[in-house]
Amino acid sequence: MNIINKNNKQNNKENKSHKGYIKNFFIRTFIVLILFTTLAICCKKNDVLKEKITDYLYSEDISFTKIKKIYNKYLGGILPLKKEVDTEKVFNEKLKYNNISIYMEGAKLEVDSNYLVPSLSEGMVVFIGEKEGYGNTVIIEDLDGIHNWYGNINTTSLKLYDYVEKGALVGEANDVLYLAFSKGDKYLDYEEYIK
Repeated sequence: MNIINKNNKQNNKENKSHKGYIKNFFIRTFIVLILFTTLAICCKKNDVLKEKITDYLYSEDISFTKIKKIYNKYLGGILPLKKEVDTEKVFNEKLKYNNISIYMEGAKLEVDSNYLVPSLSEGMVVFIGEKEGYGNTVIIEDLDGIHNWYGNINTTSLKLYDYVEKGALVGEANDVLYLAFSKGDKYLDYEEYIK
């Protein structure tokens, strides 16, 4: 009899938990709809606000990394589901290299064979693919809107729009790693970012 009561209590807890997730999801969706609708109405009624927003959207680089971080901070993930397994970081390294030299718009680092490349900053993966002169490249946009280029990456487990913590594994490079940093159409001095 005790076993049946324990099973019923367990089922009741799970049902309440699932109802809470569904309720939480609808509340978050409702908040986003209210914000979007309010902004749309304000733009429709106020031409000056509409013009400012349009100018901003077409003239500024939008940092989706910041938007995602703010969204996650105040509203949680897209789906309000609990993670079943809480994982710990298994890779949290600093950049190590044997020699560095100027290469194209950035730097060429001589590294060990099968070198595991750490992320130099926190951000979102915005590009994975071939770049001329850099080979297979992973680009991560950090919170300041700076694109961190990691060239000559042989293998990576990252996917487009993954969120990457500072020090997390970007991928593997053999003997040479190319790094470049850009914001908009301008390349930045790599010495400010490689420490």
